Amino acid sequence: MKGILTDITKCVGCGKCVDGCTAANDLPPGSVKQYQTRDGLSGERFTSVLHVDKNGQNRFVRKQCRHCLEPACASACIVGALHTTETGAVVYEEGKCIGCRYCMMACPFGIPRYEWAEAIPYVRKCSLCYERIKQGGAPACVEACPEKATIFGERDELLAIAKDRIDKHPDQYIGKVFGEKEIGGTSVMYISDIPLDFLAWKPDLGDNPLPQYTWAALNKVPGVALGMAAAMTGIYWIIERRMKLQEEQEESNA
Repeated sequence: MKGILTDITKCVGCGKCVDGCTAANDLPPGSVKQYQTRDGLSGERFTSVLHVDKNGQNRFVRKQCRHCLEPACASACIVGALHTTETGAVVYEEGKCIGCRYCMMACPFGIPRYEWAEAIPYVRKCSLCYERIKQGGAPACVEACPEKATIFGERDELLAIAKDRIDKHPDQYIGKVFGEKEIGGTSVMYISDIPLDFLAWKPDLGDNPLPQYTWAALNKVPGVALGMAAAMTGIYWIIERRMKLQEEQEESNA
């Protein structure tokens, strides 16, 4: 299983990773409008670099899909438009998507984005450059990083590299690999000298995978959907009836 390791202490915030991702995915150039997003991610940006001031320390932190080993987004998708792959990448099939956006609500890192401005909108996110990996390449963001702050390889080997750096420089890093165990583990991991809790919806996600909680909520969806369908049918009947009565009255007055 493949993965990415980002060393926050090496990132200089140059944004080359964003440029590489943009080019590889044929995304439009230029900056994302501030009103569209607060973290730089959108339907046109799959990775971003956040400028963070944490306890007086200025750092640059790259944000992208974490490619969870047991992804909540995939478990929340009722049509299987999101799924894991043999490489560790969590990919999206737009042909299956019905636009329910459950994946957006389920993701603990707030990653999937919706193409609100498009006539036929889809959900968009980083695919870990799945097609490039299958052909023996590396993600475009990794290849573009001039500081080697982001590296690509087998997940087990990246974990070993991360722990070796932490062991050799305990004064330089927080003593954990972010993504090793959280919510069952992720393929995109970090080592850092500042807490990275702001990348998730709450400070401590725990180590248990989220799909078990997702299904607990989704098993209520059929009943809710049926109730909503019945309500909408009733509203439609009332409106249709009123329009028919109005037409009859207009005809009688003519």
